Amino acid sequence: MLLAIMLINPGVLVECDPSIKAIVLKIDQDKHDYIIEDLDDQTLVIKESQLPSLKARLEQELANTQQMPEDSGSD
Repeated sequence: MLLAIMLINPGVLVECDPSIKAIVLKIDQDKHDYIIEDLDDQTLVIKESQLPSLKARLEQELANTQQMPEDSGSD
């Protein structure tokens, strides 16, 4: 079945940390625009045509979750 899907939608094998994969799954959950197949806890097959868009969304999510360093007020 995966071969038939790959012929219709060329994909890219993506390996990442489980924490990054969780963010990708969250991004994909509404419209299912990005993920072709969830292979294991660190591996996904992503639609090749959607990879640049997914990278941009992931960078945006990561930027939103990064905490700004607190200013200690001591100069």
